[in-house]
Amino acid sequence: MYVTLSAENRPIQDLHSAQSVARNALPARLKAGKHLYHEGDEVEYVYQVVGGVVRLTRMLENGRRQVIAFGYPGDIIGFPADGCHHADCEALVDTTIRAYRRAALDHGDGDPDLHMALLQAALQEISAMQDHVMMLGQKSAAERVASFLNVITSRHGENQGVHRRIALPMCRNDIADFLGLTTETVSRSFTALRKAGVIALDGAQTITVLRSDALLELSRGAD
Repeated sequence: MYVTLSAENRPIQDLHSAQSVARNALPARLKAGKHLYHEGDEVEYVYQVVGGVVRLTRMLENGRRQVIAFGYPGDIIGFPADGCHHADCEALVDTTIRAYRRAALDHGDGDPDLHMALLQAALQEISAMQDHVMMLGQKSAAERVASFLNVITSRHGENQGVHRRIALPMCRNDIADFLGLTTETVSRSFTALRKAGVIALDGAQTITVLRSDALLELSRGAD
């Protein structure tokens, strides 16, 4: 869910393989634009995204917005902070989620396999958060955008011949608030990558990676 360079090879959790998950999980559908929960709500469930994409955001004291993460299929969202949700969660497109009672995370008496799977997902989220902070602090604007595109197309794109293609459900403003950049900087970075022949744009939201090696090198800060 945290789209950083190291997330490219991070395995996607499969909670459905845990014992007794079918009777513990509560499936639900969320329409685009609807909230699953709000910052400060008491945590009753943690969720796995089954289909669609969600956006996690927080409002800062100065009124600015920070996009915390994007939740794609396989991602686990909603881990508690002092018993409450620490962000708003909104569906970017029609989304299907599977809900697990918070008790399954707090102890493993009912289903130790599910408890362990949720615990591993929580530990991965902590590691990904640290990666994301490092990216925001150490990478240039171009490197951040390249990292974002590299990981999201590698993990969630589709093959189109020898290339990878993805339709982004988030707008440039969402990406900017996720990467700690301005919308104008993100747009300029997309344009620069297009002019360099690294990506192709089909409209504003559909990206085709034409030179995956070049995108990877840029994401790593190579000259």
